[in-house]
Amino acid sequence: MAALRRSGTEVDFVRVRDSASTHESTEQLGETRAESATRCAELLNASGIAVIQHDDGLYGGTHGDELLGVIDRLRVPIIVVVHSVPKDPEPHQRWVLERIAASADRLVVLSEAARERLSRDYAVERTRVVTIPHGGTVPTTARSKRASRPVILTWGLLRPGMGVERVIDAMSTLQDAPGQPRYLVVGPTHPQESAANGEAYRDALVEQARRLGVSGSVSFDPRFHDGEALTSLIQTASVVALPYDSTEKVTSSVLVDAVVSGRPVVATAFPHALEMLCGGAGILVDRDDPAALSAALRQVLTQPRLAGSMAAQARELASQVAWPVVAEAYLGLAHRVLADRQRRR
Repeated sequence: MAALRRSGTEVDFVRVRDSASTHESTEQLGETRAESATRCAELLNASGIAVIQHDDGLYGGTHGDELLGVIDRLRVPIIVVVHSVPKDPEPHQRWVLERIAASADRLVVLSEAARERLSRDYAVERTRVVTIPHGGTVPTTARSKRASRPVILTWGLLRPGMGVERVIDAMSTLQDAPGQPRYLVVGPTHPQESAANGEAYRDALVEQARRLGVSGSVSFDPRFHDGEALTSLIQTASVVALPYDSTEKVTSSVLVDAVVSGRPVVATAFPHALEMLCGGAGILVDRDDPAALSAALRQVLTQPRLAGSMAAQARELASQVAWPVVAEAYLGLAHRVLADRQRRR
């Protein structure tokens, strides 16, 4: 939004009530009320084009099917940004996504892996799917002085599936590494996880570190970081660890933020990581190979030339996913969609 506004584009938005967004909003709408769908459509129809951010579970109803009530009321062109493409969807989940796709003028996915899966496994025409990468904020200042101890960093809304356990296990093998590295896990517990289980997952991780005797090398920061605070945090890391359980993940904003900040990455081989790190900005490991994870982290921490080349490759990628570049891609797509609508009249 900020990049679009800097280019002179007028941007407003409507968010789902109870979403995790920290942005200001022009309107908040309950996700289960018919009048909210009508009001949302009225607001969007007053614009030149509607861009809908879609992720499974974001909207009300079964698999977010109440979003269809908004889309069906729209008269303006529609671009739907699809953040997740389930590999093995339930029948209704597939139906919802295919219905959304059929109603949209274009679908945007955030990686080529997502485009391939959506075009291959769903009833969606490949020509209507456009890849525009997830954007990231490129640091404008030099990296701050590195921490006294090398930092392995994982951040995000804490929940099972992030694979934090894997790195805690690895810390027991890294105690002899130069500088005595520490593992920093940053972010509040995911709201859905918190509602269901409180802080049980975080408590289990703390207990795991205690049991393995690495409590002094594993720290948890429950604060939410965004904007400059997040950029500064990432800059403190010697290596970013993304040890996710999922082999389906076609979009990771954390991965993009790590890359644009020029940090080496060690990740399990989920699709978006395979795509972004294949040029050398990171090391990929199998999620079921703890020895490989430990070895990869040790390599980055103990081989300055390797870490430097990975950081340099990450900075090369940054120019392709900086927010101003992404904003220009959306503007170009919007103009093409509007022109297509005009020709069909």
